[in-house]
Amino acid sequence: MEKLTQPNILICMTDQQRWDSLGCYGIDFIKTPHLDRLASEGRTFDNCYVNNPICTPSRASLFTGKHVPEHGVLRLHDILPDEEKLFPWHLKNLGYTTALFGKLHVSGRIEEEKRRHPHDGFDIYEWCMEASISLDSPLNGYAAWLKEKDIDVFNALKEQGRKLKHIPREYHFTQWAAERTCSFIEQHDQDSPFFCMMSLFDPHNPYDDVPSEYLERVDTSQLPPRRIHPSEDPFTIRGIRQEQVDGYLGEVSGFTEEDFTAMKEGYYASVCLIDDAVGQVLDTLERKGMKDNTLVIFVSDHGDMLGDHNLVVKGAYFYDACTKVPCILRYPGNVVPGERSDALVQPHDIASTVLKAAGVEEKEITSLMPDSLDLCSADIKGHETVVCAYRETGIAKTGRYFTPSINATMIRDERYKLNVYHSEKGVDDAMSGQLFDMISDPGETDDLWEKNPEERADLLGKLLEWNMNLDTPRKARSAVPEFDQLFDNRL
Repeated sequence: MEKLTQPNILICMTDQQRWDSLGCYGIDFIKTPHLDRLASEGRTFDNCYVNNPICTPSRASLFTGKHVPEHGVLRLHDILPDEEKLFPWHLKNLGYTTALFGKLHVSGRIEEEKRRHPHDGFDIYEWCMEASISLDSPLNGYAAWLKEKDIDVFNALKEQGRKLKHIPREYHFTQWAAERTCSFIEQHDQDSPFFCMMSLFDPHNPYDDVPSEYLERVDTSQLPPRRIHPSEDPFTIRGIRQEQVDGYLGEVSGFTEEDFTAMKEGYYASVCLIDDAVGQVLDTLERKGMKDNTLVIFVSDHGDMLGDHNLVVKGAYFYDACTKVPCILRYPGNVVPGERSDALVQPHDIASTVLKAAGVEEKEITSLMPDSLDLCSADIKGHETVVCAYRETGIAKTGRYFTPSINATMIRDERYKLNVYHSEKGVDDAMSGQLFDMISDPGETDDLWEKNPEERADLLGKLLEWNMNLDTPRKARSAVPEFDQLFDNRL
């Protein structure tokens, strides 16, 4: 058989997975052999920062190759404008067979359970936002699979929702996505290339839906303590204080150390489940003889605080636990095995990376997504600065956006990270923020906002330049859930 000139492309994407959650990133209280092997056979990025710390805007950036203000999805429930084209749309036009198994979330869930984006580009579209929601949507591939597999389990999940705990592996969302991805690879005609997205909900909360046997894989005696220091309680920055008091999991002071330990145990057990799922897919590629002609990318949409800095899940804060994610690429013959890069990169670079590998001319890619880099480049230097923009993005425990609103932006260069909390008229006296030296203070405990005004001014200038270089910011329409469509995130 003649070798394909275009590679197959597989993206394994997780939800809410912080960068320091894999063996290849330095932890040893769980084992992640399959992802560690992927890292040993590819390139691992140590500084991949998300475009936004909440699902929808972050994923819209990954799929469009654009920064948050450019595609207009600013908030959790915003809807990606119909004229935007996701990169699988371009791949389909290049002759790729394209498939999605799992979460897309480039628009709010109320929109996505009703209709597909007109330019999503997927031939096969087996969508599911989360295991326990939108079960009646005709687009929900997991629901259809589970009904056929065991109608009693489906009915229990529909009745109990997030209250159904420790779902057995054979019925789990993550296992469904892995099985469907493996089946797609097995059945694919190797005379043409494929693009496949296996998009998991794990290790997103709730943390206690993981199959019980995976809890045994976490060495709880070695779990790291929460990273906190006295000056962080209470915070003086209004936006962070709002998240501590009214965040969507409830007030942080209501959590005990036992709660945080259980949270971590379930979270890292889910990472082990993810590792097994990725292992299934990688083994299928190898068994089918596709390993050498497949670009594999592993990435997440944002992280999870897990109690660090007295914060939980994700929100209007930019600590590495929330904004830095794992990013691993394996591309035999194009990426040096075992290579590590400290270049500053972002998930929106994946769009350019995929299109370049598929054969799209660099000039065309630049016209579509001018600030998206090719992560497979032999001399990848990364961005001079990376930016994470939070624009009224997340929700409070009421299920509604915060009042008063929170707007903040992170910019990081090779050494310093600046977090700016923009003032709101009548609420804040002035702009506030944080400045950290990421070389001498990787734990982000020594705030230099007042101590180093020169560096603060320099990064503020770069942030202003970044903002001015963007096109006029767009604002998407939104589909906010009605009160009877909300679910309790605290379960």
